[in-house]
Amino acid sequence: MKLQDILTLDCTLCAIKGTSKKKLLEIISTTAAKKFDNIDTHQLFESLMAREKVGSTGIGNGIAIPHGRLSNTSQVIAVLLTSEQAVEFDAIDNRAVDIIIALFVPEENCQQHLDTLQSIAQIFSTKQIAKQVRKCKNSQELFNIIKHAER
Repeated sequence: MKLQDILTLDCTLCAIKGTSKKKLLEIISTTAAKKFDNIDTHQLFESLMAREKVGSTGIGNGIAIPHGRLSNTSQVIAVLLTSEQAVEFDAIDNRAVDIIIALFVPEENCQQHLDTLQSIAQIFSTKQIAKQVRKCKNSQELFNIIKHAER
């Protein structure tokens, strides 16, 4: 599944004020919770934190792809967030993160999850997309860049 198929404007957040990894993951969880009928913010946050305990999802170049697996849903939700200031994320290159693409996926859909992660990696494989994303001034502009990046 491609990022453009699951990202919605209401889950695209531009220039968020967040001073820590935990705070940004809380904002992501609160945003995603509005899309689920039977899953609350706490469950979403815990799924992200459980994955971060395994190892950081900071992939380098100021980008992180936190993801949580959920047992009681068939929905796949993505949240794209940019932060005003880069935050420490324990990324593989030790660089602070200011672009976060979070995924919430059904526990049993492992292949779909991997395909979506690959889609995200492809979008951000060129530094040009990351530069464009960092220049965005609002959520609509950010959303449009991602929608057009995969075409």
